[in-house]
Amino acid sequence: MKTAIKLVLIYLAMQILGGLAVGPFAMIYAHIKYGSIERANDFVLAPALLAGFVFMVIYLWWQGYLTGDKQLYSPVSATYLFWSAIMGISMIFMIDFLMSHLTFLPNFLSDTFDVLQSGWLGILCVGILGPILEELLFRGAITKVLLKKYSPVVAILISGLLFGIFHMNPAQIVGATLIGFVLAWIYYKTHSLIPCILIHIMNNCLSVYLSLKFPDVDYTSDLIGEPAYTISLVLSVLLFMLSWRMMNTYKLSNTTTKV
Repeated sequence: MKTAIKLVLIYLAMQILGGLAVGPFAMIYAHIKYGSIERANDFVLAPALLAGFVFMVIYLWWQGYLTGDKQLYSPVSATYLFWSAIMGISMIFMIDFLMSHLTFLPNFLSDTFDVLQSGWLGILCVGILGPILEELLFRGAITKVLLKKYSPVVAILISGLLFGIFHMNPAQIVGATLIGFVLAWIYYKTHSLIPCILIHIMNNCLSVYLSLKFPDVDYTSDLIGEPAYTISLVLSVLLFMLSWRMMNTYKLSNTTTKV
């Protein structure tokens, strides 16, 4: 548990370090382009986020969390990836339904995401690079450590809770926790990050696409309307149950995780 919390705190520290590393260059660029450093914040966010990602990957690699485990990057069957995608899509839809009933939760990072999604580097960080790093950290390092100390159920619950709390944004914590449980369970079943990364990238990219394509729409129900939304929700629940069953019973050569 201490190691898991330590890794989360180190990641936050790496993000601060990324901001410190990129900040001076952003101020220089802003001064050259606008004659003032007041607009440096317009340029610093995405590069700082990317720098923080790089620093954290280097740290995880240097500390041996990402090396010495061949199963961590092992491929799974196309069938398993298919059901992973089905589970991911259905989970995304169900979380959207839940969050549409939790509208009282504030979104402290709304403006931050708007800035990130205004440029290609920010979109790349949110949609692809961020999910990859978070899977390396939360499943490849944190969940793996927890599984060595706790039972699978306890390890999955702690991992999901840490993943949710890590987002530190009330509007994200509930959804991140729920999908964190699922991703931790998939890692436990396969000991591979590949299906976890697939679901995470799919979730973030879909969120970015909908945010850019339909900026005035907050939830899927507002986008597709009734009765299509209710039918889609019921279908999502059924598909989630089916995909869970298929993924839980499917035999893989790399499903053994030592605990």
